[in-house]
Amino acid sequence: MARDRIVIGTRGSLLALAQTDWVAQQIRAACPGLSVELRRIQTTGDKRPTDAIPEIGQKGLFTFELEQALLAAEIDLAVHSAKDLPTETPEALDLLWVPPREDARDALVTREAKGLRDLPAGAVVGTSSLRRQAQLRMIRPDLSFIALRGNIDTRIRKVHRGDCDAGVLALAGLRRAGFEEHMTEPLEVDVMISAPGQGILAVQGRRDDDELRALLAPLDDAMTREALLCERWIVDQLAGGCRTPIGAWIRAADRRLRGDAIVALPDGSKHARTTAEADEWRSLADAIVADLRRQDADAIIAASRE
Repeated sequence: MARDRIVIGTRGSLLALAQTDWVAQQIRAACPGLSVELRRIQTTGDKRPTDAIPEIGQKGLFTFELEQALLAAEIDLAVHSAKDLPTETPEALDLLWVPPREDARDALVTREAKGLRDLPAGAVVGTSSLRRQAQLRMIRPDLSFIALRGNIDTRIRKVHRGDCDAGVLALAGLRRAGFEEHMTEPLEVDVMISAPGQGILAVQGRRDDDELRALLAPLDDAMTREALLCERWIVDQLAGGCRTPIGAWIRAADRRLRGDAIVALPDGSKHARTTAEADEWRSLADAIVADLRRQDADAIIAASRE
């Protein structure tokens, strides 16, 4: 019998709810008559809102509880920000839908300055991401950093009230949550290579749910899925983790795939960076990993863990 109802699991943050509501709207539009319900699930990362993510050091901070609910058949789908999803996931689960990617760039939100290069000497930047800190230090070694966590509106408010001179947030998150007007400057790829999966929603379900997979197949964006596979393969091959600053951004370029990637020490003192093109994602990923390794990426990763 054809199903008439699905339950989507989501974190309870403002951004997560906005993203999941968008997913639900797309499914309702594509499958009239299908009842779509949302269920909020608190994750480990949500329970520790003030701790710096690298210090927690646990995989699946924002995804584990959602995956457990899927495995227990308490929900039918889980909506993740793809950059939060570990490269190793339960074998019984799969990405049933990858929607089109939003802008993958990072964005600067400032209190007074117009942009990155206008920040005063010794300015304090709020970000919990070692990837962002490392790349900003390459351009502005004078900057200092504090952890910036919480709902997206909370982080913006902390910047504006003076907790720090600027904050770095994902442009995709600002747009999806309706706060793009607070962006001071988008950080282009020559300044900041984004996190693998940034700007992508990963809609996860049970691998054997053929009916739901078939319902979602017409909505899948092939280019975004290939980019996500490529970026996740790069991280997996380099054995990167939350303590390793790794950036990777893959996009279409004249009927081919183009990718930029970086591996760095958290203090920005050493890094390996590459740009490559290929006809398909696996060849591109292998070329990027090989070039990064020629630049001692493995040694940089090992040192960052220490």
